[in-house]
Amino acid sequence: MRGFKEFLNEESANGVVEVILILVVLIGAVVIFRTQLQKLVTDLMTTVTSKAKAIE
Repeated sequence: MRGFKEFLNEESANGVVEVILILVVLIGAVVIFRTQLQKLVTDLMTTVTSKAKAIE
């Protein structure tokens, strides 16, 4: 029983698992909201380009 409790308290690999889970969630969000993200980036680049031309 003591070995099982020590196993549950061991946290050496928790950081790796957390990072992998965060990456999976981020990739899932990108896949789900792909078209919205593309539109957002396109709109931002259009705005930046037009403002840069106005400065010249």
